[in-house]
Amino acid sequence: MGAYENVHERLKALGLYTIENTIDNYLSNAKDKSTMEILDHLLSEEVKSKRSREYEAKLRYSGFPFRKTIEEFDFTFQPSIDKSVINDLLTLRFVHEKENVVFLGPPGVGKTHLAIGIGMKAIENDIQVYFVSAIRLIENLKKAYNDRSFDYRIRTYSRFPLMIVDELGYLPLNKEESNLFFQFISSRYEKRSTIFTSNKSFSEWGEILGDEVMASAVLDRILHHCTVINIRGESYRLKERKKNMLASERIGEKK
Repeated sequence: MGAYENVHERLKALGLYTIENTIDNYLSNAKDKSTMEILDHLLSEEVKSKRSREYEAKLRYSGFPFRKTIEEFDFTFQPSIDKSVINDLLTLRFVHEKENVVFLGPPGVGKTHLAIGIGMKAIENDIQVYFVSAIRLIENLKKAYNDRSFDYRIRTYSRFPLMIVDELGYLPLNKEESNLFFQFISSRYEKRSTIFTSNKSFSEWGEILGDEVMASAVLDRILHHCTVINIRGESYRLKERKKNMLASERIGEKK
């Protein structure tokens, strides 16, 4: 086997697939480049490709129901949001300082979009993120409690520097569920960061958790180090529905 075949086989053996796939074409067009310049370019492309693959893998593992960046968010439609607060969250300082974020507001105003946008920024910065709906979280905690793997489940969640718990408040919790949720909150308190979205004001969390004392204990831990963003505005979904209805009416008028 000649040097050409040896190089390609060794690149494959080392897992340097980007270099292996591009080296022939690059070398044929790099006659004026020094050896170090060639190596620098090939290794740079390999690093970019590796980071891109890792980013995609982390996005898949995150559990995001969709992918939307902060740049895609229409702040003009939600003027109640202070964009400077969002920009501060995008620095991810709150994650490094083990603080929480709570997005409050009625359905459809963009709470989940903003939470995921921040989560995607965290993944870009090599921070592990895990997204779970509040309903699924409670189901997972109950299942783990019943099969005696609760401690393991809590330790698993504790691995994530950032978790997103979405749609807290759509269904009320019973006493057992509230207790499990409290243990989840306590396990992350001042150790990890969590983003919550909820359609209920804090004064209604007693109804969600089925107990005012439990709600007070949960809120005490969540809000101790926390940024709260209360979104007051129209639903994006209603906006799109109105837009589609107007378009249909115009088409009908033309006919």
